[in-house]
Amino acid sequence: MSISARTLDLAADRSPAHREWLLFARRLARRRTALFGLVVVAWVAIAALGAPWLSAYDPTEQEITNRLKPPGSPDASGRLHPLGTDHLGRDILARIIYGARPALMVGFAAVAISGVLGMLVGLLSGYCGGRVDDVCMRLADIQLAFPFILLAIAVIGVLGPSLPVIIVVIGVSSWVVYARVVRGAVLSLREREFVQAARALGSRDVRILLRHILPNAFTPWLVVATLDMARVIVIESALSFLGLGVQPPTPTWGGMLADGRVYISTAWWLATFPGLAILVTVLGINLFGDGLRDTLDPRLNV
Repeated sequence: MSISARTLDLAADRSPAHREWLLFARRLARRRTALFGLVVVAWVAIAALGAPWLSAYDPTEQEITNRLKPPGSPDASGRLHPLGTDHLGRDILARIIYGARPALMVGFAAVAISGVLGMLVGLLSGYCGGRVDDVCMRLADIQLAFPFILLAIAVIGVLGPSLPVIIVVIGVSSWVVYARVVRGAVLSLREREFVQAARALGSRDVRILLRHILPNAFTPWLVVATLDMARVIVIESALSFLGLGVQPPTPTWGGMLADGRVYISTAWWLATFPGLAILVTVLGINLFGDGLRDTLDPRLNV
């Protein structure tokens, strides 16, 4: 067979998957709210990655002579503070931009940990059934019995507040929802004809799980992971607000809210702009997650 013929054959093999991606992109593009959410998340991620180039100020540099300046005020050198300064003279805009870094880092890392753990437990529980399913679901019930804030306070109080500890605490505490969603999908998939046919042909359980069940259970898992990232960002901000998150001088949105609550009547911008950053980011993630869910749901006519 010639090289050109092989190339055509490979292109023909890839064309169904390529058409599926094009169809998915077209269906998602029809949902304007989902596109708006995706644009918001993309801008926040770009701001976090390009913080040194987007910010004209050091987020930890203190200048008491410029403390509590309102939005649009210039400093001694004539440079503007678009969102004002805080009680230590630090630029609010620079701290918001740099504060996106720990928020997104905790969001992605914690969702990855809890998502992978929940996926494994859900696959094992749904496919094996019986005692394995009972043990896994009872562990999930025990996990849900612990209030998250109390558990986080206890663990962080022992290990100390730091970024790795926060990621591990949130990640290990959030696997239950993934496990239950994947388990429900696997319980339905394992009785389908293509799984029964693979088992009749002698395929091993590992191959059936990885080749036939996992790709079909991945869609609901992805939707849950997208929506859960917004919840994790809110949790990280809440822990930082309580003083249990990333410690100063690293800027965090929750820490900025905690600092600004004291000056809410005299310097409203200290708490308003970090709160808006949390609001816009969480709203964007939720809108994108809702659009992704509706796009990937075959029961909906788009």
